[in-house]
Amino acid sequence: MDVRRTAVVKLNLSGEQRDALHRTADQYLYCANRTADYCWSNTSYTECKTNKRQVRDALYSELREETDLQAQLVQAAIKRAVEAVKGVVERWKKGQRVSQPTFTAETMDYDARSATFYRNKVSLATVEGRIDPSFILPADSPTPYERYVLSEDYEFRESTVRYDAVDDEFYIQLSTRRTDGVDETNVSSAHQNALRSGDDDAEVPADTGHPDETVLGIDLGVNSLAVSSTGTFWQGDDYDHWCREFEKRRGEMQQRGTQAAHNALLRLGKREEAWRKQYIHTLANELVTEAVEHDCDVIVFEDLTDIRERLPHAKWHHVWAFRRLYEYVSYKAPERGVSVEEVEPNHTSQRCSRTECGFTHEDNRHGERFKCQKCGYEVNADYNGAKNIGLRYARKRTHKLRSSPKSGSGDAEVDLRVNGGTLNGESHRPIAGD
Repeated sequence: MDVRRTAVVKLNLSGEQRDALHRTADQYLYCANRTADYCWSNTSYTECKTNKRQVRDALYSELREETDLQAQLVQAAIKRAVEAVKGVVERWKKGQRVSQPTFTAETMDYDARSATFYRNKVSLATVEGRIDPSFILPADSPTPYERYVLSEDYEFRESTVRYDAVDDEFYIQLSTRRTDGVDETNVSSAHQNALRSGDDDAEVPADTGHPDETVLGIDLGVNSLAVSSTGTFWQGDDYDHWCREFEKRRGEMQQRGTQAAHNALLRLGKREEAWRKQYIHTLANELVTEAVEHDCDVIVFEDLTDIRERLPHAKWHHVWAFRRLYEYVSYKAPERGVSVEEVEPNHTSQRCSRTECGFTHEDNRHGERFKCQKCGYEVNADYNGAKNIGLRYARKRTHKLRSSPKSGSGDAEVDLRVNGGTLNGESHRPIAGD
């Protein structure tokens, strides 16, 4: 399983380093806005330029000459602007009122080439050369940073540096991935051994030929904001940590009761909303990339209509995150050739996802663990749910394809992408390792 964690920490900057980041952000925003100007058309969305490669080929050399940015930062600014234009075009197609994207917030995307990660500090490319700020940790401990960024079990993936004008501080949002692919806190000992031996609960003997569609199932929850049928976990503890931090600050300001505190409270609310949106945008990008990297044609979620009733322990910011995530994925995925669908949520958390079993009972799930009372299959409950969500769509779609007079064949099939292979939506064969 691929376990991804995110941590947000404050950068410990000298005056010169802070100035360097401000100047870098100015030039980064210049590149992003120049790109948006190039891509946008007020006449028709069909005239907007949304091909990332073509836009990069047209602007990259010019922007490199016009700025002092490192090559990767120029490309990151171009990418951000093109993706923003694509998102606006999708809303335009639906008849919504739109306008050209503009970039004003000092936020920059860094990859492994423009940011070098040293566990206790980061080396960032700027227009003044490399800077190496250390991190300032929150007072409470252990923090998500200490658990996942300092741990040798996690590797750096990407980061976003943003400036908070209210605090007059720079923060970095770090995305990490567990290097051994196993989440020790969420996977039983037996399942850990199976993963290490390569058996997992199958995840399938072999690909099933050339399916009409390959599906990625997604389960949404509180402890793990999202879990995919490929076994990737996007944990929610850092999201919860910062939501609590914002709530704590709101409480402190409300107790003061002054006009200045009221104004600060309004600014804090806007800052919190911007932070949460940025966080979910990052998660949505990673989720869509997961689908693309596994050659999936469809991303499938549960219908979120009654999500509050199904997750009684979820707080308002969890429900907000679920709906935003679905919304962001719904317009980001088509940009990369992946569609997004929903299925009925009935019993996906209680059904055994082994295709030869499928036994459904409320006693199968015990908190974060799933253990089938019939066949004994034991696995993380959210992972089991993600597979069931994908399988539900795959079975429904396979049946539709086979019954369609246009299919011309009785062997139409839709596969679910799982850890190590694919699983046919109509298969009832034993799975290797079960």
